[in-house]
Amino acid sequence: MRNLITRLISGFVYVSLFIFATLFDAKSYIAITGVFAAICIWEFSKIVKLKNIIPYILLAASLYYFPFKVPEKVLLFLLIATLLCAIRLIYNLYNKTQNYPSANIDKLDLTIRYIILPFSFLIALPFVFGEYQPKIVICILIFIWVNDSFAYLVGKNFGKRKLFESVSPKKTIEGFIGGWVFSLIAAFFISQQHDDSNINLVDWIIIASILSVFGTIGDLIESKFKRQANVKDSDTIMPGHGGMLDRLDSLFFAAPFVYLYLYFFI
Repeated sequence: MRNLITRLISGFVYVSLFIFATLFDAKSYIAITGVFAAICIWEFSKIVKLKNIIPYILLAASLYYFPFKVPEKVLLFLLIATLLCAIRLIYNLYNKTQNYPSANIDKLDLTIRYIILPFSFLIALPFVFGEYQPKIVICILIFIWVNDSFAYLVGKNFGKRKLFESVSPKKTIEGFIGGWVFSLIAAFFISQQHDDSNINLVDWIIIASILSVFGTIGDLIESKFKRQANVKDSDTIMPGHGGMLDRLDSLFFAAPFVYLYLYFFI
């Protein structure tokens, strides 16, 4: 009971801080996302045993240049590099013989393409239509929360078939489907409340599906990194939840895919 209360309090503080900064203005959103990204870099560096200041310098540059000062061609190149890294990490989920990364250069490259660039696209998301639209981020957070919550509830009560047992024994196919279905329901209600001519019901359904699928994959990928490092949590900064990386792995991994859809298909 005490652990549950601790978990609820720490989760409430995190969510409140994120939502307040997002709604306050663009600068506060960029600032809070940058702080979260820096913490994730620190936690991931501990997991893969990387001691290097370069990722923090690159993060600072990213916070300065994203989202308005990066030329479109450079932005496209960075998006491709990020998505290729995501595909490699998805492939690595099925690789049982090799720990990735092993060389220092791979660790640095992975920190950039797995942490920094996805966070950069997370920062760019509310600016995708030219002006700062914080409601886009709030809706994305709602989708992530709904998917995670109902995946847990459905999986706990009805889950029988394992989703990816070698990486995350507790996740089930039934839980994944449950999280996705309730995300679609959330998309319907959001489409009724979100007054935006750029995004319609079909778009919200697609965005919810992207977040459900790639958010789950992002959680599995981080779980494999922890399994390889033989650690339960990325850190203890959030009592009851583990580390910031544990909390945000779904969000930042899915962010480039959502950005891809919003930028090129809407």
